[in-house]
Parts: sequence; structure tokens; C-alpha cells
Amino acid sequence: MAARSIGSLTISFGMVSIPVKLYSATEASRAVSFNLLHKGCGSRLKQQYFCAKEEVPVAREDMVKGYEFAKDQYVMFTPEELKALEETGTHSAEITEFVPLKTVDPLYFDKAYYLGPDKGGAKPYALLARALLESGRCALGRWAARGKQYIVMIRPVEDLVEGLVMQQLLYAGEVRAIREVDIPKTEVKPAELKLAQQLIEQQASDKFDPAAYSDDVRARIEAAVQKKVEGQEITMTEAPESGAQVIDLMEALRASLGKKAAAPAKAAQPATRKPPRRAQQAEPAQKKAAKK
Repeated sequence: MAARSIGSLTISFGMVSIPVKLYSATEASRAVSFNLLHKGCGSRLKQQYFCAKEEVPVAREDMVKGYEFAKDQYVMFTPEELKALEETGTHSAEITEFVPLKTVDPLYFDKAYYLGPDKGGAKPYALLARALLESGRCALGRWAARGKQYIVMIRPVEDLVEGLVMQQLLYAGEVRAIREVDIPKTEVKPAELKLAQQLIEQQASDKFDPAAYSDDVRARIEAAVQKKVEGQEITMTEAPESGAQVIDLMEALRASLGKKAAAPAKAAQPATRKPPRRAQQAEPAQKKAAKK
């Protein structure tokens, strides 16, 4: 089934304007969600807000939003004031620069959208996609929607057709620096590095294949829900035992390499095997004892 557009906008850079359609690239709704029920009768629960000071329920029309500027001290904003602070939505994404795609750390990636050419935009769309693909660059710009302003990256993708993806990016202040993590300086010995690289090469693939990975937890939850619907009991599986702590790094690397090397050889063995030599020799010995 063809994807359904969720909106439209215009990509502009210089004197060039490209009308495009916007499509969701991901499906967050695929996550399994649960509702809160009353344990006694199974009815759906309703959420209520209580005033911590007066200890009474507060109706939605009596609620206002406030910002805590000091401990237990707030400034209140009316809906009209908050609306005035929102960014005016635009139907355009203005490109400000082109940078090498490899220089944008995936750590900054947020929500992604597919872009498709709108009426009259097929030629400039194809031209931008091809130019970005061959230059190894992506386009950076700004886009305003839903009262917010976003940094967006427009990058090319190639999968039977050459297309464009618009990726929302996080702001610098939204990404923590890795230097905040306590990582001690540790010496890496050449022999250890060589074994680690061999292990990496042994498990290396040419490209990432998302279809090779499945959400086992989601499948388990869906199966459990179906059992519940059918009136069956759900049995809990025991957690796997954790392995012993590895002390010798070199031994662990060698063991990992040996394990990976043995796996293909073991899989190649035929399903039926000849009985061991001892078993073959045991039969004549038994017959000899029976004759006596």
C-alpha cells in the first residue's frame, strides 16, 4: 500500500525551490501500550489532578501552566501568553549550508521523515538527490512546525530509487558530551588489539541489515496478550544465568575467536554420525561373553 502524505513543504536554497510531500519514516505506534484498570472490576481508570495544598481535585478549566524559577516558586502563564511564544509554523525548510554527511554524528539524529516530490518538483528533487549523493554531502537548515523550530538535515538515500530524508536534529544543548562520563585512561597492548581486530573481522558484515533483527520483547508481549484473550495461563520464563566475571582479557579474546571459528565447522557436520569406535568394539565383546 502506498504511503500517505502527512503534509507538504518547500525546500529552498538560493533561487531554487522544491515542493515536496512529507511522509512518516517510522512507526512509533507499533509499540505495545497498556491501560490502567481497576484491579477489582477491570474498569478503565480516569486520571485526576489534586491540589497538594488544599487536597482537593482540580478541574481542567482551573489549571494553568507555571515555571518553577526557584524552590516552590512559580511564575504563571496564560494559554494566550504561551501561544504568543510559539514559533509561527512555516511550510518551508530553508537550507543554510551543505556539509559532509560523515561529519554529522548520529547522536544528534531525532525524528525522520521521507520526502517525496510534489507537483512540479520531480526534476529539482531528482537533481538535489543526485547532487547530494555524488558529493557525499547533506543539507542543513531550519524548519518551524507545531510551535517549535527545528534544525533539519536533508540527506540522500539510495534504495532502488534515489530519494531524500529529512532528519530532525537535536540542538547542541540537548546532547551531553562524552567527556562527562568517567572513562579512565587505559593502556591497550598490541597483542590485545590484534586479537580484538581479528574478532571484529570474524563477525564483520558488508552493511547493516535491519531485517536481521527482530523485537523479541514485542513478540513475547503480543503472544502473552493473545493467550490472555484465549483464557490461557501465562508462564514466566526464568532469567538466564549471568556468566562468570572475565579476568584475563587475552584468554577471553582467544576463547571468542575459537568459539566463532568452531561454529561453522560444527554446522557443516552431517546429521547422522557413525557410532564411536568403542561402541563398535563393545558388541563383539558382549557376544564373546554370551558364548562363554
